[in-house]
Amino acid sequence: MSKIEIINADALINLKELPNESIDLIIADPPYNLKKNYGNNSDDFTHDEYLVFSRQWLTESKRVLKKTGTIYVFMGVRYISYIYHIMEKELNLNFNSWITWHYTQGLGKTKGFSPRHDDILFFSKTNEYKFNLDSIRIPQKYYRSINNMRGANPGDVWQFSHVHYCNENRQDHPTQKPEGLMERMVLASSDINDNILDPFSGSGTTLRVCQQLNRNCIGIEINPDYVKSTENRLAKKFTSFDSIDPRMERVPYDLRDEKIREEYLKNHIQWFLQHHNSSIETFYKSVEEIYGVKYSRKVKKIDLLESNLFNF
Repeated sequence: MSKIEIINADALINLKELPNESIDLIIADPPYNLKKNYGNNSDDFTHDEYLVFSRQWLTESKRVLKKTGTIYVFMGVRYISYIYHIMEKELNLNFNSWITWHYTQGLGKTKGFSPRHDDILFFSKTNEYKFNLDSIRIPQKYYRSINNMRGANPGDVWQFSHVHYCNENRQDHPTQKPEGLMERMVLASSDINDNILDPFSGSGTTLRVCQQLNRNCIGIEINPDYVKSTENRLAKKFTSFDSIDPRMERVPYDLRDEKIREEYLKNHIQWFLQHHNSSIETFYKSVEEIYGVKYSRKVKKIDLLESNLFNF
């Protein structure tokens, strides 16, 4: 069983207490210095103060990362170039990817273009790092014999919906991130029982995802109200992650060969929808629309998820 721990503390202080090279993966969603209200604190620094703050927590993050460790950092457009420079030029971390998280709804503007993305910097401590591509592949749009049946690389532009206020998993936090977004990073850059750190835990999404994916996770959060809500979130029964890349629900076209189609469809849920029970019905409908294949509605979804029993 994984160990999940939420600590009510200031990240700049608590990070110093963690042992050297003890963490496999860091997922950090720091304040963007946009003057947001986080209850008992707000991200209202001067420009220079914010850069000092960023250097401090990033320096400690590098120290606690294992040599094979990876760090993902969420950041808004105003400071991402500065954060990139600190990570690559000052801390000599190994750059891998600049990921764009695209979402369909966001702040509206009447002058200028409304923002519809956040950025995520993907660095590793050295050039020897984990990357589990098979764990994060997406279904092909068209099946070809030369393709990997397990799917394609998702690329560096990710589409996940925000956790809307009507979602039952919505927490009282202004910048809650979708679980599917964190799931992809955790699966890509860690293994079961690895040690994950979220130094700005916020609504507790990273902790919840690690709890379901059998990773150990430490979350650091300065606001005691967010710590309490995270504890309540972790205690709830799990049904499904609250978001998904819509490409995970699609069924490849051109699966004309019955044997190949049967082999693929038997594995689709295990490969792509293992923690997304709420998307299984969408998958069923797509298969029926494209290939005329119907499933027995007498078999429970959870049985399909665990044993891949299909009725062709």
